[in-house]
Amino acid sequence: MGKMNAQGRLASLTEAGQLLSMTYRAFLNVEASLTGRRWMGPDPAEERLAEGMMQVTRLPMAVCQTLVSRGIGPDQAAGFLEPTLKDLLPDPMVLRDMGKATERFLAAVAKGERIAVFGDYDVDGGASSALLLCWLRAMGRQATLYIPDRIDEGYGPNEAAMEGLAAAHDLILCVDCGTLSHGPIAAAQGADVVVLDHHLGGETLPEALAVVNPNRQDEDGSLGHLCAAGVVFLMLVEANRRLKAQGQQGPDLMAMLDLVALATVADVAPLTGVNRAFVRQGLKVMARREREGLKALADLARMDQAPSTYALGFILGPRVNAGGRIGRADLGAQLLATDDAAKAMLLAAELDRLNDERRAIEAAVRDEALAQAEARGIGALAWAAAEGWHPGVVGIVAARLKEAVHRPSVVIGFENGIGKGSARSIPGVDLGAAIQRVAAEGLLLKGGGHRMAAGLTVAREHLEAAMARLSELLERQGAADEAPRDLRIDALLAPQGATQALIEQVEKAGPFGQASPAPRFAFANQAVHARKMGEKHLKLSLPDAAPNRIEAVAFNAFDGPLGPALMQAGHQRFHLAGRLELNHWNGRTTVQLRLEDASVA
Repeated sequence: MGKMNAQGRLASLTEAGQLLSMTYRAFLNVEASLTGRRWMGPDPAEERLAEGMMQVTRLPMAVCQTLVSRGIGPDQAAGFLEPTLKDLLPDPMVLRDMGKATERFLAAVAKGERIAVFGDYDVDGGASSALLLCWLRAMGRQATLYIPDRIDEGYGPNEAAMEGLAAAHDLILCVDCGTLSHGPIAAAQGADVVVLDHHLGGETLPEALAVVNPNRQDEDGSLGHLCAAGVVFLMLVEANRRLKAQGQQGPDLMAMLDLVALATVADVAPLTGVNRAFVRQGLKVMARREREGLKALADLARMDQAPSTYALGFILGPRVNAGGRIGRADLGAQLLATDDAAKAMLLAAELDRLNDERRAIEAAVRDEALAQAEARGIGALAWAAAEGWHPGVVGIVAARLKEAVHRPSVVIGFENGIGKGSARSIPGVDLGAAIQRVAAEGLLLKGGGHRMAAGLTVAREHLEAAMARLSELLERQGAADEAPRDLRIDALLAPQGATQALIEQVEKAGPFGQASPAPRFAFANQAVHARKMGEKHLKLSLPDAAPNRIEAVAFNAFDGPLGPALMQAGHQRFHLAGRLELNHWNGRTTVQLRLEDASVA
């Protein structure tokens, strides 16, 4: 038998360890934590691989354990910790129709033709639109921006809008939408249509000049993890290459990676492959504060430290989204595209106000949806539906419901007998494909999306049957087999080992996000001093960590048992589990544990 490479050994040992994991005792003997979860640590095979990697690479054990959990072998460690766009960027021409799309786009630019950009109303659509608008502006060209109204027009191109745009433009670029828009694209008579999208394609494609989409059925899926902004960026890479071959200088694409990073994280795209490099480099670009819209939004949100994936997903992303959810649909795209500082401040202020309004609406719908889903009983699918729920918040509430029950989740708001809903999935379950199938079977008026997120429209009389069929399809994918009561621990750390230097090294395995979660560390047998922050949050200091200063923060801890139990700790000692991060405040940098769970020691 020939020698297996490091990746092969890793896969074999990890698989063997997973098969045996059920027989291992709980990590730190935590069978039921304060939140009712069983803690699961690395299996012996992973531990051996991490120890072997540490000997070869001289990296800290915590870093090696993080790499092993991602399937990285010793020979791949250096490249993984320093991902570069040069090494990871695919050839744009591997995508079908890329040549036709780029050729038509450059021809329109060269001839000064009238160009329209039709984008989705979310962050990915706004960022994709802004990429094109900024690139064209750098080339001395302008384009018409069209973002459909979420309530009046719904998702994607519609016939009236496409007819109107075609009458006044030579080329229409549909970004983050269009793959399933057969009728609307056929209605765009007199204009060429290019689709740059990532949503799941159907058996047939619309009659566009080009449909560039890594999730077309005739693609191999190797780039299926890209969001729409990633697809648009690849077309601009190809455009710049062709300009260079003609002796022309194209716009600076590296300076646009902040938009690609924002879209990638906000659209919950997997942070694997080239997406890691997009986000890693994009965060560096964003830290330069050169984009007026993001600078204004960050200042209003009081971001006082370097941007992170958390900031993209939970601070900037929701604000950019707010216009499409409950305000004017094009506000986000306009903010991301503008180079006018005064206009950026006005747009950012309006989006910040709308985001506050969105939060209030979301909170009311979230409480009702969770109660309804729990009362119904949760199997392979959690779902909730009601009259009057704002269609602009059902996506966020679906995400909150998914997080609460760890099942694919659907939330639907009805008006006049028609329900518009959003769905969010869990890793390993292709929700978009299942919804698309239910739509093809006639139980939904329409539906589609990608693996982790999708949208749907359903008639009230078909609601129960549609949800039952969707649940059946998801159960076949194993959605009901997930074990939300298990908490995965990557490594055990002593408080004295949780240093700033270690965290900086661990962060090189990031950026962390979808399909690449930040490692979770446990601290055993700790004394805690607890205090409340506001009404819901908890802050802890760990006196045993001296001389290191480590504090822990648990957001929304008083929504469950974690906050009350730790506030009454007294002289009890606890095992703690969570993610490590650096907290920058008043010019000081300290180690902070974002606490997720605890157990009496």
